[in-house]
Amino acid sequence: MFTTTRFDSWDLPQNLLDSLEKIGWECATQVQKDTIPLARSGKDVIGQARTGSGKTAAFGLPILERCQPTGELQALILTPTRELANQVAEEFQTLQGESGLLIQTVYGGTDLEKQAKSLSNGVDIIVGTPGRVMDMTERGHINLELPTLFCLDEADRMLDMGFFPDIMWVTERMKNRDQTLLFSATFPQEIIDAAHEFMNEPEFILTNTEELDIPPIDLYSINIGRTNKLWALGRLMCRMSSEDQTIIFCNTKRMVDLAVQRLNKHRFVVEGLHGDLNQNQREKILNRFKEGEVKTIVATDVAARGIDVDGITLVVNYDLPVDLDSFIHRVGRTGRIGRKGEAWSLVSRDDAPQLSKIMATYGLDIVDSEAPELPEGIDRDPVSRQDDFGETADVFGFVTLQLDIDPSAAGSSRSVASWFQRALRCDEMALGDVHFDAESTFISIHTSKVGLAIKALQKHDMAGQRVTGTVFE
Repeated sequence: MFTTTRFDSWDLPQNLLDSLEKIGWECATQVQKDTIPLARSGKDVIGQARTGSGKTAAFGLPILERCQPTGELQALILTPTRELANQVAEEFQTLQGESGLLIQTVYGGTDLEKQAKSLSNGVDIIVGTPGRVMDMTERGHINLELPTLFCLDEADRMLDMGFFPDIMWVTERMKNRDQTLLFSATFPQEIIDAAHEFMNEPEFILTNTEELDIPPIDLYSINIGRTNKLWALGRLMCRMSSEDQTIIFCNTKRMVDLAVQRLNKHRFVVEGLHGDLNQNQREKILNRFKEGEVKTIVATDVAARGIDVDGITLVVNYDLPVDLDSFIHRVGRTGRIGRKGEAWSLVSRDDAPQLSKIMATYGLDIVDSEAPELPEGIDRDPVSRQDDFGETADVFGFVTLQLDIDPSAAGSSRSVASWFQRALRCDEMALGDVHFDAESTFISIHTSKVGLAIKALQKHDMAGQRVTGTVFE
């Protein structure tokens, strides 16, 4: 994936070279080597490269080089999702170093006026989703006649999500656009046809045929809700010996900070790495990690790219990555030079489709596992497990309890519901359907009351007998 072409062999601005050195990037990936010289020359470029191949820097470095910190919009990058917009913006912030460029994200699902206020304070580069960019343009918060640079990231996903009419709407209003960069993992004919409508004799770059190395390590997943991810992480970490080193991956800088704060609170010694750290902080942490003084790092994908430590024996995906190839890059941090390595992914119900996609794409055998048992000599969890019924709740937040009471003894549906309403002192809206089978009674209860319901059954008889309630999945 990496070439022998060094970033410092190009005459990039010093501030960009400094930022690359700060994050430990020395040599360009294949897509960066092929794309950056063409993009820097001002040509339109169509690049075929999948996420995780370094394509963000492939278009990011040429864009950052051309932009100046004027507070006036010069470049627009469109992405299919808010998650990718945040990821691209975070990498731009890291890559720009001390350039002083104002980089703003613009996407739906958040307060529009708050985003508009941020833009009113000045912006050099916008990374956004098509719908929100259109909306803010129509409201007068974005002037599309200003930017000269336009980049379309993950064009095939844009096509799948029906965004191409929106993209054409945007490009028609970018009257002063003089360079367009387009990246996609695949190129359906519709994309090629549309690209020729708004691009000027583009150069094609094909780097998608490269294979990603999948290390020979043990892969496991734990199905667990976010409430108890820290509990599972604690069990994984307390298995580590004094010689082992660990990287824990989170998707955002905020999650890195939260994970570090919570782990330190539970007496784990960990350090966080993300794009907001200054050069001295980052170098100090990395040096301590490489020397073995720090055993555990919590990091975002961007911050962890420069880490190359042979002693890493455990990788934990606290968050599953948004893009598929990042999974391979993460787990490849362990199992170096024939050493034994493990990679564990903490998977909530919402994450399950993404894990299935990762397994199918790369043909990976990821073992569905329970959280490991506590090692010998440790009789207490470092992090207590909490009641978490969210993973088994339906879309309305209701969980079904199975009661080991015969329907003939339980009485009517109304009498069962009334018992719980009295015992929980709750509104009847917190109780759902009651139904029966041959041997059991079932009642749906809102997640906010499930714990109380189980405790009420332990303390009080129902229909003259002691009844046990278990969550029915």
